Amino acid sequence: MKEMTTAVFAMAVAVAANASESEFDGSKRLICAPVQVMDCSVGDNCTRGLPDEFGAPSFLRVDVAGKRVIGPKVESAILLIDRSEGQLLLTGREFSFAWTMAINTETGAMTTSMTNRFGAYIMFGNCTTI
Repeated sequence: MKEMTTAVFAMAVAVAANASESEFDGSKRLICAPVQVMDCSVGDNCTRGLPDEFGAPSFLRVDVAGKRVIGPKVESAILLIDRSEGQLLLTGREFSFAWTMAINTETGAMTTSMTNRFGAYIMFGNCTTI
């Protein structure tokens, strides 16, 4: 009986350890789909729409280990990775824009901002593991 109790305890610990690991902490490659975009400029109201209305990609692949975000036309290096409580923050640069991607490590919800001296694009979407 003691051996059975030890085996059950070991299995419970293994299950709890796997449950505490996050699908969205950057340890696995992700694919993210923007579903709404906002275009904001100084002095103007923000315009909302679908990603294709602003030339944003339908999908982005995120490879934290490889330090890159890959779209259908452009690949962007991840320059900064920050794993803080509840979110994974990624930062980089693409053309004249600085960008930051925040991914909720519990749900995979994503918010990405791309900014330059003229304004900002903000994308909202969701990520899942590949």
